[in-house]
This record gives sequence, C-alpha cells and structure tokens, in this order.
Amino acid sequence: MQISGAAGLGATMASHLPACLLDDAARAPKPLRGDETIVPSVCEMCFWKCGVQAHVKDGKVRAISGNPHHPLSKGKLCPRGVGAVGTLYDPDRLSVPLIRTGERGEDKFREATWEEALDKVADNFRTIIDRDGAEAIAMLYHGAGGSFFKTLMKGMGSPNIAAPSYAQCRGPRAAGFELTFGSSVGSPEPLDIPNCRAMVLIGSHLGENMHNTQVQDFAEGMARGMKLFVVDPRHSVAAGKAKRWLPIKPGADMALLLCWIREVIENNWFDKEYVAKRTIGFDKLRKAVARYTPAAVAIETGLTVEAIQETIREVADAAPHCLIHPGRHVVWYGDDAQRSRAIAILNALLGTWGRRGGFYLPSRADLKGMPNMPHAPEHRARADQESEGQYPFASGALASGLREATLSGKPYDIKAWMVYGTNLPIVLPNKQRTLDAIQKLDFMVAIDILPAEICGWADVVLPECTYLERHDDLIVQSFREPFVAMRQPVVEPLGNSKPGWWMAKEIAKRLGLDDFFPWDKPEDLHAARLLATGYGPEKYQQLIADGAFTTTADPLYLEDDEEFEFGTPSGKIELYSQDLADSGFDPVPQYKPQDPGPSGSYRLLTGRSPVHTFGRTANNKMLLQQYPENLIWLNRTMADDEGLDNGDYVMLTNQDGVESGPVQVKATERIRHDCVYLVHGFGRRNPRLTQAFGLGASDSDLFTKFKVDPLMGGTGMNLNFVSLRKVRKPRHEV
Repeated sequence: MQISGAAGLGATMASHLPACLLDDAARAPKPLRGDETIVPSVCEMCFWKCGVQAHVKDGKVRAISGNPHHPLSKGKLCPRGVGAVGTLYDPDRLSVPLIRTGERGEDKFREATWEEALDKVADNFRTIIDRDGAEAIAMLYHGAGGSFFKTLMKGMGSPNIAAPSYAQCRGPRAAGFELTFGSSVGSPEPLDIPNCRAMVLIGSHLGENMHNTQVQDFAEGMARGMKLFVVDPRHSVAAGKAKRWLPIKPGADMALLLCWIREVIENNWFDKEYVAKRTIGFDKLRKAVARYTPAAVAIETGLTVEAIQETIREVADAAPHCLIHPGRHVVWYGDDAQRSRAIAILNALLGTWGRRGGFYLPSRADLKGMPNMPHAPEHRARADQESEGQYPFASGALASGLREATLSGKPYDIKAWMVYGTNLPIVLPNKQRTLDAIQKLDFMVAIDILPAEICGWADVVLPECTYLERHDDLIVQSFREPFVAMRQPVVEPLGNSKPGWWMAKEIAKRLGLDDFFPWDKPEDLHAARLLATGYGPEKYQQLIADGAFTTTADPLYLEDDEEFEFGTPSGKIELYSQDLADSGFDPVPQYKPQDPGPSGSYRLLTGRSPVHTFGRTANNKMLLQQYPENLIWLNRTMADDEGLDNGDYVMLTNQDGVESGPVQVKATERIRHDCVYLVHGFGRRNPRLTQAFGLGASDSDLFTKFKVDPLMGGTGMNLNFVSLRKVRKPRHEV
C-alpha cells in the first residue's frame, strides 16, 4: 500500500471576508526542495476521495503521493491514486468543446468555441423548459464535480437527478440496512476492522476493489490476528488470506445467510442482552428461518455441512467484535435488498452495531451550505418510477429508471439528458436500451474528461479538466474522525478544458439563474460556507496548506446500558419488518433458487482490478502497464473439456446471442466449474481511446438481462450466461 509515503450575495459576502481568506498570495503553494512545490488536494480517481499531495515542478505534476494530514489516506495511496498523472497527461483527453455534425452514434463532431457550445446547451434547455417543463430534463452523473450541475438542475426546477452508483451498485445495501437499523452504512463504511476478531466477506473483493482506507484497516486487522472467512465462487485475493474459503454456488448466498441466522439462534450464539434491549421481532425471525437447516442448505450452496457450521461458530465466538461485511457492489440477482437485509440481521444478532470491532458510530463535521440560497421552483415528482409507490424503499433516484421513463414516456416525457462523468453505455445494463433511449431524446450534452463512448452519442461535448486542474465544493464525509477537505487545482487546465463549476455557472447565467451561483469563484463559496459555520480564517489557511482538517468526534461505540433510538418506525433494530409486511413483501428474507442458465454455459461474474477504477482508467497508460487487459477466468477442468489453455483467445457469447472479445483465457482451479469471471471496464471499442481500444472483453455488452429489485429498483445483473468459442489471436496482438 505504501507506494508513496441569493442575487448579489456573493459580492456582499466577499466584501466582508477577512483579507487572508481571499488573498491569492496567501493561497500560493510554497516551494519545497528547490523549485518543487507540493500542493494538497483530494483524489477523484475513484469515489473514495482520499487526500493527495501533488509534486509539481516546472509547471508539471511529477508525482502523486498520499496526504498524511487526510484521515482517509493517512499518507498512503492505492495504485490508481498514484496513476492520476496518467489521466492528467492522457494524449486522448478532450481539449475543446465539440458539436455533433453527423447522426447520433456516428461520432462525427466539429470543434466549437465555449460561447457557441454553451449557447447551444442553454438554448436547447430553454426550449424544452418552455415547451415541456424543466422536469423533461434529466441529469445522470458520477463524481464530486457533479454538485454544481445538480445546483443548476435544481435551479431550473428538475428533480430528475440520478447517479447510477445507487441502482447499479450500492442501493440494495442501503435499503437492507435502512429497513433493519434505520440508517445506511454510507461511504466510507463505518467498519471497525482494525479491532475486528473475525470477519466474513460475501462476494466482496476487498483488496481488489482497493478502497484505500479499508484496505489499510484490513491489513491492520489481519496483523492483529483477525480471522477471515471468504464466501465467493472465486478464490479472490482476500480468499488467499482467509482461514476458510467457501466456494459457494452462485446465487445461493441468501440460503447460507438464513442458515447462519438459524444456527446463531438455535445454538444460543446470539447476544442475548443486546437482542433483548435493542431489537424487535426475534420470535418471528426464529420461526421464519427454521427450515434453513445446514443439511438442506449444503445441497443448495454446494458447501459442506461442516464448513457452514464451523464458519459461523468461529465468527459467533468472536462476537460482538466481528463483522459480516456489507459489501458495496451488491446488484446480483434482483433480491439484493433482501440479501443485504439478511446480512444486517445477522450482524444484529451478533450485536455488532455500535460495538468495538463491529460497526462504529461515525461522526460528521458541521459545515453550513451557502447562506441565503434561493429555493428551487416547484416541480412534479421524479420520473424514475412509473407509478407512485413502485419501489417503496428506494432512498435514491434510479438512473435506470430515468432511462426507462425516457423510453416509455411514463410517467411523463424526458426530452434531454445532461450526462456528467458517467459512461452510460457501459454502466447501465442492456446497452441497447440505453442507446434506444438516447435516440429518443431531443438533446443530450456530455461533460467528460476523455472521449468515452457516451460522448459519441451526444449533441454537445464539453471538455472538463481533471481534478488536478480545478476546484470543487468542499468535501465533508462521515468517519471516525469527522473532517472537511478541499480539492484545489495544482496546475493550470490543459488545452481549452474548463472546470465543471465554471460551465454550470455559465449555463445558469444564460438561463437567468445567476441567483443559484452567488459567488464569483469557488474560493468565495468555500469561504462563505466556513464563515457561516463559525470557522475563522485559520481553518481556510489550514485547508490550503494541509488539504483537510478534523473536528471533534462523537463516541464511536454504544455503552451497554446506553439508551439509543434507531431510525426505524419502532426505534429498534427490526429483525422482522412490519413495513415490508404492510407493503406485501417478506418481512423476513426468504431464499428462492436462481435460474441455472442454458446448458453448456457459465454464469458471468465480474469484479474490479486493484489498479483500475471501473472503465474510468482503461485508457490510463501508466495503469495499463500494470494490468493491460482483462482475462476470462475459467475452471481448469472445464478448460480441458473445452480444449482451452492459458493464453488462448476466445469470444464470449451470452444467452441472447451478444458477443464480446476476444479475450484471453485464465485456466485455474481458483473458480467453480459453473461460472466464469471477468474484470469490468475493458472491451472498449471507441478508437478515440487509443490506449484502451481493442483490449479484452466487455462485461457490459454481455449484461443484456437484468432483474429489478422490487423493494428499491436496483438492477441485478448476475443473471447472464456465456459460452466460449476459441479464436485466433486478435490482429493487434500479432
């Protein structure tokens, strides 16, 4: 891990700010080691937002290291963070605004001035607002810089703002924990791994997804003797460090969890005082899981009775200093909120919530918003649900739901998309539905750093500068140590790229929405928020110099006799959910077997590489040197049956006849016989991405089938199956 150590308000506020808050000279980084300068900022290579230090010399970033003043990075970075220089100086970066000249999808554009491009965006938005209402414009986004465009959307009067990371990743987990504990686990997850004595990972590839802080905590926990148990059809990196690997049949995770709940109850391994004081529904839970015996579940999961029983016994022996890890990318089979709820229930029985070595209670720094901001106009309800109450336990907007609304026109028409930093054709399941929805739009604008596939379908493309070249809003996250952090530019923007805040503010000006951006530059916004909270000039200077500051934390753990009200209707942990029962759902999760798929095919499972972030870094030359393309993991016995060996190239064909590849085979004993595994983000077919073009296979192309979670609208995607066909080496490899 240690790779490297309201209108007019802006002017009014600025005139009353202490001079040291606005003094450009005071903000200038100080030279170190001759003419090298070290400037702190916040990483955007993934969503974790670690603190970084940029080493700048002669106007160029020479290296990126971890910021020791930032509580998430603690002086260390993952490979992706270090590789930010490769994105900053990527020769394929978008450098000038583009306006489409050909048909949508032909990727034919001409260069334009910023004035022309922004005028075109504003004119199209104004036409749609006047004709159809602001709700006909939807925003789909990923990344901290999207906050300024969200403000623009709210100012226009549209509620249709969605991040795919909810319905396509973490949303079921949020719903499951909210139904049980009355709160989600958030990000970073409040897992007290350094003090944990036993942890179970269920399909969570810790160490491969490379969430910096959590991986550091994981290393500390293992060094202290934590027992690790990994439930996964594939022998992951974490499984190599586990006391026991449980190679479960894909889709049978729910059965295993319910069996473990039963075992904990029937063997009196649950925390009796904790359960009696802090939970309701225990007797109903006990009755609901009675049929999930180890013998019955062994048949469903492909695991031995001994492995099932001994694993949960050892975990229960460590309670409450134990964790059933909640995972993050949990959209698997369409019953994912209930599976996450089963994980939450098991944690509750073991007494882990609010306990040392389990889930700590995070704190959040108090930071006020911009004072006297105007109220957003009244508007209709979001369009991501076709009918009221369709997904009753969704706490976030559904990007896939906005796509479906665009296709169907229900509950009303969506006429324009603003897409910020998310490559929708490889993010949303069933790529063709995404492209069909785009073709129905009157207008689409894409804001991005690289010519991602989504840009080829846009009417206007706006080139954003990287996180190393811009300010974003101040960053506040819940954590052990509550903190405030600042992203600031370390070099000037390359080419004619611009920061997102400037684009959003310029579009707002053209639409007469200046009141929603009552500041001239982000530094004024930062200073106003700090002053409104009661922080003095020294805190702003600390952000400039150190990149972050921490505030006083609340207690991390519950006292045994402490009264605590959970955010559920009952005020207690709900082992049995009356809300679910009243809505027509199982109040306690139940297992339903998954479709085994076509004969002769393999279930497609996917994950991450520790040196890549989804598809965002697939064109990063520095990171490609470490992991140049994905491989298809195939059980060695099945490879022999197929006449395949390591390094052979195959095409993958899914159950609907969609192909992707060619991709090299990794024949290994480290995966079950009934599935294959592929790292996400490769198989890029846009020739403008010169480094990524033609490398590997795309799991996104193969995700044509998905099942929507009825509780919250997440899209389960582990429902796709592939067959393999041997081919010659691709021409670019010859």
